[in-house]
Amino acid sequence: MRIEDLKPTPGSVKKRIRVGRGIASGKGKTSGKGHKGQKSRGAGKVRIWFEGGQTPLHRRLPKYGFKNFNKKVYTIVNVEQLEKLFESGEEVTPEKLIELGVVKKLNDGVKILGNGEITKPLTVIAHAFSSSARRKIEAVGGKVEVI
Repeated sequence: MRIEDLKPTPGSVKKRIRVGRGIASGKGKTSGKGHKGQKSRGAGKVRIWFEGGQTPLHRRLPKYGFKNFNKKVYTIVNVEQLEKLFESGEEVTPEKLIELGVVKKLNDGVKILGNGEITKPLTVIAHAFSSSARRKIEAVGGKVEVI
């Protein structure tokens, strides 16, 4: 076999059709675009959401909802998690929680919730506490400090 014997697979190579090259070519005059109209023009591109001048759907539908820009998003930690991870008398801070992998991201702060039981007196420093968590921590002799 020699290089001049190589041929592409039949049907794999298609010849490019040159439009607008005379009536005899089959794609002359209007170049397969029909007569007049938006799509026949050179810059006749239509955005996919365009509805022909009709008021588009995103403007016909009503606006709804409310976004509170002052909303605080707390990272939640339960009292039972503190029970498992810390020894009695230890200080619990957001930095230690990140270090131990309990909290991945602080967001607007850490909030301690009262899910579960606690038996060790801990000094818990956080941005917010639920009333049940505050009660449970103080009941076993621990301290609650709000940052």
